[in-house]
Amino acid sequence: MTFFRAAVTALFSVAGATCAMAQDITLTSHDGKVEVTGNLLGFDGEFYRVDTQFGELTVDGSGVTCDGPACPSLTDFVAELRFSGSSVMAETVLPALIIGFARQEGLTATPARVDTDTFVYELFQSGRDAPLARFYFDVGTTDRGFTKLNEDQTDIVMALREVREAERDAAEAAGLGDLKRARRSRVVALDAMVPVVAPDSVMRQISLADLARILSGEVKNWVDLGGPDAPIALHVPDPGSGLAQAVEDQVLKTAGVELTDTAIRHIRTSDLTKAVAKDPFSIGIASKATAGDARALPLTGGCGHPLAATRQSIKTEDYPLNLPMFLYLPERRLPRIARQFLAFSLSPEAQMAIRDAGYVDQAPETLPVGVQGDRLANAIATGGPEVGLDELQRMIETLRPLSRLSLSVRFEPGSSRPDAQSRSNIQQLAHMLDAGTLKARKLVFAGFSDGDGGAAANARIALRRAQTVRNAVLAAAETSISDSIEVVAEGFGEAMPMACDDTEWGRKVNRRVEIWVQ
Repeated sequence: MTFFRAAVTALFSVAGATCAMAQDITLTSHDGKVEVTGNLLGFDGEFYRVDTQFGELTVDGSGVTCDGPACPSLTDFVAELRFSGSSVMAETVLPALIIGFARQEGLTATPARVDTDTFVYELFQSGRDAPLARFYFDVGTTDRGFTKLNEDQTDIVMALREVREAERDAAEAAGLGDLKRARRSRVVALDAMVPVVAPDSVMRQISLADLARILSGEVKNWVDLGGPDAPIALHVPDPGSGLAQAVEDQVLKTAGVELTDTAIRHIRTSDLTKAVAKDPFSIGIASKATAGDARALPLTGGCGHPLAATRQSIKTEDYPLNLPMFLYLPERRLPRIARQFLAFSLSPEAQMAIRDAGYVDQAPETLPVGVQGDRLANAIATGGPEVGLDELQRMIETLRPLSRLSLSVRFEPGSSRPDAQSRSNIQQLAHMLDAGTLKARKLVFAGFSDGDGGAAANARIALRRAQTVRNAVLAAAETSISDSIEVVAEGFGEAMPMACDDTEWGRKVNRRVEIWVQ
């Protein structure tokens, strides 16, 4: 039996990244015929990683005995996993998942503070003195999480935004793999970025264009937006946070402006929302889950109905300022209990834990046509003149017998590549088809476009997008789809706009593939 193989650079997590300096060990096969001597680089409870004269090797612990001062305890081995990054995820989402995981596995999860910026959850099994695992959390920012990953000081990054190209390149250079590949990241929960005001503010909604004008300092008084003659007090999150970077990426860059120097910065979102809630002339940017006593404003435009950040609009990405919560994983082996935890994070039980923690879960929901009156009325009221009654009737006749699934696909700006949340949705739908949990006789991928260009050309573009997403889902499924499910791609072009086409935000919301089931 072959019991060792060459390791890919940093193939798996070094259990206890803070483990002592490497020491000599000898690994001997059970029949005594093969022996490997070297310096122990790591052990994850199943595999040894050893620096030998032949290079770096990984050795299956079940096939050998270990001798030497660096040999780990096999009976009391404690798996260690380190998370670093977003404080919001560290303090709310991940603890909820850990407690849910421990409950499912019959374990006890005990938190403890290590220092000001670090805490740990120890997972105990009944009848065992030593914990099965320690999950360490370095509480900071998304930036800090990626920095620590590339410096080999953490195992998993908690991020409120996608990895940036410089961070991606640094990770590849460090041998951690391409962090944009499907298995290197996952969305564990959803949230949304919302403009917030005091409960007694006269503002009831705001357009993204006006929000960008406030953030840039172009608008400094509420009177310019039809409000009272009072200066605007602008509150924003700390620049190193994932939320602040989402503001920059999704609002400021899209509008081609920079944040004003007069904005009041807050390290903690709770401090931001408290300050806004007390001042009727203030406005801030927070996440939906952390809005507290402040009131979130719906987003609106000159055309299209107001879009509020609700559970359904966040799941479908109808709301344009979504905040997917990511875990980024390097291309290396993690301890078994860590892999079990990550598998749990996608389970139905985990979705309930996420919802109980105040965030939006990813459990698919169905939305019948009857509850979407605003969208359909808006389609008729604001559809372009090139969209005829026949096309609207075809759309309604196609969708009326169906229910919309809360998994939608939208695309990165100027690209046919699905955005991060949508890539997760594609994988989730493929998994549902594999597992047989999607109880459907018909699956319709309905493509829509923005209003730029002619209606006929947009209808063709929308159909191609729908076909591309359909093919991506079928390719991601590991088993063949049952012949009992009819899979169809339809293109309706600009027939059902969600927002105005005069901004990039509106065009992005309109360019989408919806998934409908019967």
